[in-house]
Amino acid sequence: MQQQAFAVERPLARPMWQRTAIKTIGELAKHFVLVPLAIIFMIPFFWMLSTSLKPDAQIFKWPPVWIPSPIQWSNYVDAVTTIPFFHYVWNTLIICGLSMLGVTFASPPVAYSFSRLRWVGRDFLFIVTIATMMIPYQVTMIPVFLIWANLGFINTFVPLIAPHWLGTPFYIFLLRQFFLSIPFELSDAAKIDGATELGIYRRIILPLAKPALATVLVFEFLNRWRGFIGPLIYLNDQKKYTISLGLQMYQQENYTEWSQLMAASIMLTMPVIILYFFAQRTFIQGITMTGIKG
Repeated sequence: MQQQAFAVERPLARPMWQRTAIKTIGELAKHFVLVPLAIIFMIPFFWMLSTSLKPDAQIFKWPPVWIPSPIQWSNYVDAVTTIPFFHYVWNTLIICGLSMLGVTFASPPVAYSFSRLRWVGRDFLFIVTIATMMIPYQVTMIPVFLIWANLGFINTFVPLIAPHWLGTPFYIFLLRQFFLSIPFELSDAAKIDGATELGIYRRIILPLAKPALATVLVFEFLNRWRGFIGPLIYLNDQKKYTISLGLQMYQQENYTEWSQLMAASIMLTMPVIILYFFAQRTFIQGITMTGIKG
């Protein structure tokens, strides 16, 4: 029986210039869509910046004035002198720093236990931990307030800091997903060499989890820096106000200093932008790799 060889026609490869042209057109199309969207999302920030530099007469002028004339830089000076702005910033930084230290201390060991250790009831307790994320803050707000009131910690920073030293469900989940992506063969090899679980956690897992830990710290800083409801509930002494509560001081009974409020808001926003600018690569890497395994 004669076998007939059939020639398989393969498509000819495109020339280099054609592939380059197609790639360039694709990039241009992508930027054609993304650049206008980025401009639209930046409009509120541009308006806030413009208002922070306007004289009072131009704030509500119609049609809107985008470029102030003259530019009034004194609004920023008034913003930090009308209220004790930097004192409020210092209070906020204390809360941010101690809370970030707390989540770094408490959440990784719990996540390690849920992801790398085997013990009775582990999966059930993990489900319970995740289920607490579904309870709205408004449901637990009053009972938790009564607990701190009975302990005598109202008008202190303790209710705003201490819970983060006991573990945060979202960060535990985030870190657990990242820990699961680390090969178990590394732990097995370390155990053969005589390493304990604490040694594996400290010398292997934590160094490999730097992107996830950086992501947790960025999230925690953002949450505490812009936190409003917690300080509003627990703090009643103006000397202990955070910067979010301090922004309310610009709103008077009959008149709001909009230019000063916008200037203070710009200064409140800049640390977040600067933090993300320097940590964006680590932040994106941590977010990307936390969902590899379930």
